[in-house]
Amino acid sequence: MYSEKVMDHFSNPRNVGEIEDANAVGTVGNAKCGDIMKIYMKIEDDIIKDVKFKTFGCGAAVATSSMATELVIGKTVDEALKLTNKAVVEALDGLPPAKLHCSVLAEEAIKAAIQDYYDKNGIEKKVDCSGNCAHCHSHSEH
Repeated sequence: MYSEKVMDHFSNPRNVGEIEDANAVGTVGNAKCGDIMKIYMKIEDDIIKDVKFKTFGCGAAVATSSMATELVIGKTVDEALKLTNKAVVEALDGLPPAKLHCSVLAEEAIKAAIQDYYDKNGIEKKVDCSGNCAHCHSHSEH
């Protein structure tokens, strides 16, 4: 049912926790399944220097959060914005169809954190979300 990579990221999640002086924070949730993801980033010179997460949810939600943080750390903000839920799923060697929404949440949490960074720094940009607003809280909500 779950790939070895999913089980590894669930059992040994990377980048768990908070960043005290984060300058980008994004929170998204799915009311239907109860998953909530909060992503913290430290962005310096347009590079994601550090990223951590806290996720309340199923094993797939934890695994996708973990993988998403691994995929954006060290990247530029623009590179991180190109992260798709499909890329997260591929990096995990797949997810069961019923758990694909977890990868959408991970993508949206990254984008919500970057929108928060833009908002806090007076950058007049709007992050393009997947449009799956049923899964997403307001970008400025923490």
